[in-house]
Amino acid sequence: MADTLRNLPKVQLHVHLEGTITPELFLSLARRHGVDLGRLKNRSADEVYHFTNFQEFLYLFRDVCQALAAPEDYGVLAAGYARAATEEGVHYAEVFVSPSVWTYFHRAIDVRAAMESIREALDAEQRRSGLVVKLIVDLTRNFGPARAHKTLAYARQMQDLGVIGIGLGGDEANVPAREFKGVFEEAREHGLHTVAHAGEAEAAWSVRDAVEIIGAERIGHGFTASHDPAVLELLAERQICVEVCPTSNELTGIWTKGSPHALLAFDRAGVPVAIDADDPALFGTTLLGEYERVAAMVGSEGVRRFARNAVAHSFADAQTKASLLERIDAYAGEDRLTANG
Repeated sequence: MADTLRNLPKVQLHVHLEGTITPELFLSLARRHGVDLGRLKNRSADEVYHFTNFQEFLYLFRDVCQALAAPEDYGVLAAGYARAATEEGVHYAEVFVSPSVWTYFHRAIDVRAAMESIREALDAEQRRSGLVVKLIVDLTRNFGPARAHKTLAYARQMQDLGVIGIGLGGDEANVPAREFKGVFEEAREHGLHTVAHAGEAEAAWSVRDAVEIIGAERIGHGFTASHDPAVLELLAERQICVEVCPTSNELTGIWTKGSPHALLAFDRAGVPVAIDADDPALFGTTLLGEYERVAAMVGSEGVRRFARNAVAHSFADAQTKASLLERIDAYAGEDRLTANG
């Protein structure tokens, strides 16, 4: 099935660049920059990303961010991501980057230089394979609205480097989206798109707030919206795409493997679903692996529908969308996929 799905043209909408770092690169950079690996120091590359609960994952993500200390590190990271994405059949991507996190751990880092390093690596892959990658600057709820406005300034200043929007991640349970209404309004005034993580660590009201109050054009995860018929109806009526990441949902504890995934409720209700991988290296998955997992739930027609949704709800230009949809329609391998339930 993997070879069949590899050939399906894909659009990637929910992946954090920092979360694509291979364990080998993480360990190499950590040692170069003198990061105290603590509990990880005696682990091999195969073991370093093992965690047993969400708190341990957060510690791991902290360590990763500490290891990414210099602008050139981000270029190496982006080159690795882009090459892997091409190998998985990705033709277009919108990738989250988190300057607010970079500067939290490395106050002196030159954000512009780091973004230029990323752009150079992505452009090199585009010349090699044709992969197009745009960037979404993720605001971090934990740091509050004032810091978010400063991060928005980075996004505005780096539109020439392929920044097309802002996102909202971080502590959903304790910092509601409504606090960022002004930041999102300002972003749209400057031609930036807006997306938000919601419904991952809070109930369905968080998804409603992200849509109705701050105006998110897409929702990352959105899982708990499946529990509220009114929010499902809202997403369906407004055709708000939900970026679904099953392995992430399982490992962070919001979804129990073996039970029906929220994406099935979304799809039945007419909510557009796109498949994605979140922090693929840290979660031990790939976008291709997520497609395989979802194919077992929905079969060939469902997978191709979700692939088309990702194109339609991307922020690509009309010509790029038309070309991608044509390629998906011409894809000849979907009839070899079957649903297992």
